[in-house]
Amino acid sequence: MSDPARLTATAARRLIEQGRLSPEALMEACLERIGAREATVRAFAHHDPAAARRAASGAPAGPLYGLPVGVKDVLDTADLPSEYGSPIWRGHRPHADAAAVAWMRAAGGVVIGKTVTTEFATRHPGPTANPHDPRRTPGGSSSGSAAGVADGFFPLAFGTQTAGSVIRPAAFCGVVGYKPSFATISRAGMKLMSDSLDTIGVIARSVEDCAMLVAAVSGLGLGAPERRPDRVPRIGLCRSPSWPAAAPETAALLSDAADRLARAGASVRPCELPEDYAALEAAHPLVMHAESARALGFEMTTARDQLSDVLRERMEWGLAQPAESVAEARTTFVRLQQGFPAVMEGLDVLLTPAAPGEAPEGIGWTGDPAFNFIWTSLHVPCVTVPAGTGPHGLPLGVQVVGRLGEDRQVLAWAAWAAAALSAG
Repeated sequence: MSDPARLTATAARRLIEQGRLSPEALMEACLERIGAREATVRAFAHHDPAAARRAASGAPAGPLYGLPVGVKDVLDTADLPSEYGSPIWRGHRPHADAAAVAWMRAAGGVVIGKTVTTEFATRHPGPTANPHDPRRTPGGSSSGSAAGVADGFFPLAFGTQTAGSVIRPAAFCGVVGYKPSFATISRAGMKLMSDSLDTIGVIARSVEDCAMLVAAVSGLGLGAPERRPDRVPRIGLCRSPSWPAAAPETAALLSDAADRLARAGASVRPCELPEDYAALEAAHPLVMHAESARALGFEMTTARDQLSDVLRERMEWGLAQPAESVAEARTTFVRLQQGFPAVMEGLDVLLTPAAPGEAPEGIGWTGDPAFNFIWTSLHVPCVTVPAGTGPHGLPLGVQVVGRLGEDRQVLAWAAWAAAALSAG
């Protein structure tokens, strides 16, 4: 058997079902890896090995039976602190789990710890390093979730995305990220910032893993992405209005990925968004910061001096925006969301970059969400899969995007693409 800490969640589940691996042995393998690497990676905001062992021993039977799960520290947990990446909430102990966490536990999943988030899942980063190169960011805001999955700490993790906070860190760390259609997973018990944008997603080692976790906590039937479809996909190659942000390695990657998918049988043709989708570049930050500033009412009115300078500046800017401008930006969201299915006419999915390039140096900045905010604004499902490496040997990913509500199809085509790209 391979090192249990390196297994995909679906492979580990099969071994547990076959009696060849116990939840306790899987947890011990993960804890051993954490012990060896956490001082370097620093993926956890809170981690209690003894509690994780007890939970693994008492996990109920279910689709996630015995699988360790990292929980981003903007989702409440009743048995661990929930501090949201902010000193304002240091030591905060909620009385209940967030809905996503509660359903994960009910399905047999085991909370192994709370993972590092940027401050309120926005700007100021935590201490997490990229496991492929600790001098570089793992991305954010789901920093600890992506780094922990990549480095063998846990096979599954929750993330959240308001701009690019699931897809970008997954790409930087060389794992799979899935941002479902908006509101697929209940946000009850989440430290909500932008009501129009915040989406709970997941990070794992395979598309099948992602589908398994989301299905368990949402109740949706997401199929079996690992089963090969009875036809090949129709893929639109979309550089998007953010293309000027693409590093040379990303431009080369997208072209190469398109060629490899075409050789595997896919129908690939260009599909650029109409010019009016460029309006999201201004509309997205306007809605995000205006809504987040209002959501931080307690923090802004009673503890403003404990916010980081960069977050306080963005929140003050958000509060200063005219209500009419925010309403107009929301109207832009709705108009473009409604028009998006027509853009994809005759296609199954779009293929677009997951991030501008390799993970940037330093951990003081988590990277540019240029290739993510459009799809978050449109509320559509997105999956990033590993597709290569950049000039410094760091992971690069491509992003598979589909129509709102077509998560099952997007996951199936993302799994097809992942298999084709791994085969070369």
